[in-house]
Amino acid sequence: MSIELRPIGFVRTDARELPRHWSVSDVEGTLVIDEEYSPGLRGIEAGQRIVVIFHFHRSPHFSAGLLRQTSGQTGSETGVFDTCSPVRPNPIGMSVLEVLGVRGASIDVKRLDMLDGTPVLDIKPHVEITHE
Repeated sequence: MSIELRPIGFVRTDARELPRHWSVSDVEGTLVIDEEYSPGLRGIEAGQRIVVIFHFHRSPHFSAGLLRQTSGQTGSETGVFDTCSPVRPNPIGMSVLEVLGVRGASIDVKRLDMLDGTPVLDIKPHVEITHE
């Protein structure tokens, strides 16, 4: 089986240092979406949270020796699927970002943990589940 993904846009940020995870980030930047996908941004508004799926384009090649890694949070050895490490069998990341505004095909966001130039694969609404 072969799976082909193409970016819908790219991240732009002036930040040189980024937190390891979106949940502890105050970094701002912009998701610059290709014009052909701009109609798909309809309904995205300031104050909303969005889930951004992206490609860890600068991650080193994955090998079986990396199935166990040291957690950045706890410092203990754990399996790769129990970490947010960018070194993964499929270098796909996910962040929940706060929308600051939408300008044409660009979404200004906060909570970035992605490098400038990171390919954006998809955007989804963040849906919070409340249990009664």
